[in-house]
Amino acid sequence: MTDDPTGATGATAGHDGRTGHDAPAAGRLWGVGLGPGDPELVTVKAARLLGAADVIAYHSARHGRSIARSVAAPYLREGQIEEALIYPLTTETTDHPGGYQGAIDDFYAECALRLAAHLDAGRDVVVLCEGDPLFYGSYMHMHKRLAHHYTTEVVPGVTSVSGAAAVLGRPLVERDETLTVLPGTLPAEVLAERLAAADSAAVLKLGRTFTKVRDALEKAGRLEEAWYVERATTGGQRLAPLAEVDPDGVPYFSLALIPSPVNAGPVPAAASAGPAGTAEAATGTATGSASGTGRAGGTGEVVVVGLGPAGRPWLTPEAQEALAAADELVGYGPYLDRVPPNPRQRRHATDNRVEAERAAHALELARAGSRVAVVSSGDPGVFAMASAVLEVACEPRFSGVPVRVLPGLTAAHAVASRAGAPLGHDYCVLSLSDLLKPWEVVAERISAAARADLVLAIYNPASRSRTWQVAAARDLLLEHRAPETPVVVGRDVGGAGESVTVTTLAELDPAAVDMRCLLLVGSSTTRVADRGDGRRVVFTPRRYPA
Repeated sequence: MTDDPTGATGATAGHDGRTGHDAPAAGRLWGVGLGPGDPELVTVKAARLLGAADVIAYHSARHGRSIARSVAAPYLREGQIEEALIYPLTTETTDHPGGYQGAIDDFYAECALRLAAHLDAGRDVVVLCEGDPLFYGSYMHMHKRLAHHYTTEVVPGVTSVSGAAAVLGRPLVERDETLTVLPGTLPAEVLAERLAAADSAAVLKLGRTFTKVRDALEKAGRLEEAWYVERATTGGQRLAPLAEVDPDGVPYFSLALIPSPVNAGPVPAAASAGPAGTAEAATGTATGSASGTGRAGGTGEVVVVGLGPAGRPWLTPEAQEALAAADELVGYGPYLDRVPPNPRQRRHATDNRVEAERAAHALELARAGSRVAVVSSGDPGVFAMASAVLEVACEPRFSGVPVRVLPGLTAAHAVASRAGAPLGHDYCVLSLSDLLKPWEVVAERISAAARADLVLAIYNPASRSRTWQVAAARDLLLEHRAPETPVVVGRDVGGAGESVTVTTLAELDPAAVDMRCLLLVGSSTTRVADRGDGRRVVFTPRRYPA
């Protein structure tokens, strides 16, 4: 594995082979330490750089949340490009041919390439890092791969060890004492030996190593001196004698501390009164199982990504990871517009009626080595792009191109959640569009679902060219359903124009339904109830009457 993933021969060499006067001046790389967690412990210099940078990069685990990004958030500005460097592993189990280290080396190399693309384009890049960038920091892996090609500066930050000592109110070392810093990943016998000989000590990277570290402290005769510090300086801070800590739920962002034995005293009351941290750790080192195939040796892939019904809050962490890692984005224009722009990525917007051509284009890009995300609203497997991509992918010419489908929150479930729980019992999902199937088939399925007393989730109820199907579907349903059957009309749920209307089958106005709507038609048991607080809910009981 090379430490030169950019292939550049100097700070002015770009990926497109340009050198000299026709290449843009390379951007500057900054490794910025953010301190132990309290945004007010970010240095003045770090805060200035966070607001000035063109690109903000940060590591996170697969769930997509990042402690570093949350600490930096008060100092970021609108319009900055964000690069989420999402670890592909959460345990050391992987099928990578190079094992865990091979997988993580490939990940860091890819991250370096992504940042190098911005630097070559003249953009300044700030890589966020909790604590200090060069003190067990994730930034150092980018530094090793990029600092010898680009102008680089590291901005130090308050370390987790300093933060832990501060909240404990106990000196780390005094006079001629020495401080020993150890990673909890060391073998148990090594930990015990070094702890026994230390004046003061800090053991980092607890998490899954906590039990081993506690046993090593006990073997070294130091357990009674040790303090447990979790998420120091944050609202989730927790301090406790280490011997009293339950190993279950100990996060990666915690440490064991043996303070200076000189003038040892009780922990200050203000420090020990901090709330217990219960939030899941937002980042971690790559210590995990493979989440997907990714690129190996230049091989591309197609990932069909469900964006959910609206913006980022409806997007799954898995989908965020795929979008962040993509080289090319392919999709219907309005759906692509929902993905924040990143100049590193190329976008291929198409019309809404060329699914097969769009799929073939994505597969061609992947066959040429690109990592391609095909975006789809809602869930890509529900009247959306997954089927179109897989149909084309089954052609012999694309047999070697990997294809993954990532689920998304469906429009039906989003509308149902706004109304209450109308899908609480058996239901069916169908489309009123007769573009890809005859209306006779649509009508037969509506009648069959109505006779079976299923709740119906109706997609594509109308468009500019299809205006009569809603009335026709209503009339078919009324042959089997009572006029007072509840109907939920959800429009643009999650978006700026969101509206949710509860009406009845008899009173459903087809003129009020357009292409951005989804209909939920209740069964015989679906109820509309006023809860007494001004809120009305629609739900279908889980039990069906005998």
